[in-house]
Amino acid sequence: MSRGEQPGVQAKARALGDPTRHRIFRYIADANGPVGVAELTDLVQLNHNSVRQHLAVLKNAGLVDEHVEQRIRPGRPRLLYRMNPDVGGSWGTEGPYELLATLLSEALRTDVSPREVGRLAGRRSARRMPVGSDTLKVLEGEMVAGSFRPVATPLENGCDFILERCPFVEVAAQDPTTVCQLHLGLAEGVAAELGQGATVELIAKDPRRAGCCIRVRTL
Repeated sequence: MSRGEQPGVQAKARALGDPTRHRIFRYIADANGPVGVAELTDLVQLNHNSVRQHLAVLKNAGLVDEHVEQRIRPGRPRLLYRMNPDVGGSWGTEGPYELLATLLSEALRTDVSPREVGRLAGRRSARRMPVGSDTLKVLEGEMVAGSFRPVATPLENGCDFILERCPFVEVAAQDPTTVCQLHLGLAEGVAAELGQGATVELIAKDPRRAGCCIRVRTL
């Protein structure tokens, strides 16, 4: 570990040294989707201001990401929190490689194609989402959680997600077909389970340079 990494690691360690903050972080890391402040106040039995202070420390340490809820119903949008995908696999959390290893093991064990294994996993993931969840938002959230760093470009009837990072670059460079088909299947499974008629296409690039595109067409 270089000297340049020390401040970041130390800041994260200090943030997680508080038992309440550690509990909040673990809850966010294990959640199926973004978490709101009200949910966390119920968890730790503190007032909103205290929870927000804990969240500010976790955010400043690079452990959680904050974004504003996108909603169409009346009311003020909430601030929502999810684990920073860049810390996945550290601090006791599951990272992208754990999921990849699990799904590849399933493909080998069942003799099912990686794409179909991905579809089944995508369906399971989508079933945990609230009824009526928007396909594009769910897919983008899954890509963010997977550390792909998607950049969304809206289309007339869908969206292109340019993946600025491949978290599996070493494996994908050796076996791009298996790894890419698995993740295409994941996106297809999510879209199919949400049942809004979306179709998914993968435009693959060299994983060492990133830039793959997930093209989602909606009805």
